[in-house]
Amino acid sequence: MKPYRHLFFDLDHTLWDFEKNAEETLRTLFDLHDLGRFGTFTVEEFISRYRDVNHALWRLYQNNKISQQQLRSIRFVRTLSKLGVDEADVPFNISQQFTDILPQKSAVFPFTHEVLDYLQGKYTMHLITNGFKDIQHIKLTSSKLTDYFQEVITSECSGFLKPDARMFRHALERTGATAAESLMIGDNLECDVLGAYNAGIDQVYFNPDKRRHFASITYEISCLSELRDIL
Repeated sequence: MKPYRHLFFDLDHTLWDFEKNAEETLRTLFDLHDLGRFGTFTVEEFISRYRDVNHALWRLYQNNKISQQQLRSIRFVRTLSKLGVDEADVPFNISQQFTDILPQKSAVFPFTHEVLDYLQGKYTMHLITNGFKDIQHIKLTSSKLTDYFQEVITSECSGFLKPDARMFRHALERTGATAAESLMIGDNLECDVLGAYNAGIDQVYFNPDKRRHFASITYEISCLSELRDIL
């Protein structure tokens, strides 16, 4: 077993259950704005279409094709337009409300706190995330995760986005860690695993859905509790 000293975690989809929290938020917005009045889609269809649109826009953001502000301003207009709603009828404040409500949700993946309690004191833990700085800190507070992490490295503070190896190198410099003594834990094969690999950092691929892949990975887990078998 390698003598790891620093653990770098992704936040969304790895510790903080983005899908569950987003679904709760979208259901709230559907009711708040009475989107059922349009009569052309259900709340489930609204959630499904939002996920598709948001995923596509995040891919553009991660490839530096759109800005943070564009992502936030476009996603609900595009979602509702695809569901047959005229752009003029899209609630003007729905995107801001989503941004305000979502990070206050507290759902995390099973065993998150138990595993972090186990690791705390044994390792120095940090977060490295493409999420927006203002939002991520609220999520950490809401889900009682703040105290586990020494540094929170975001794309905004580093100037780069995962999987760019420069973001990982920035994280190493900021934390005083070396690649050899570090381990990256995340759910995204491209952003977390490949990005860390290109920076010379070992990786744990968190794959709760057990998606089939052919990537070469240092470790793979389907439940956070399995980190105890590695660390």
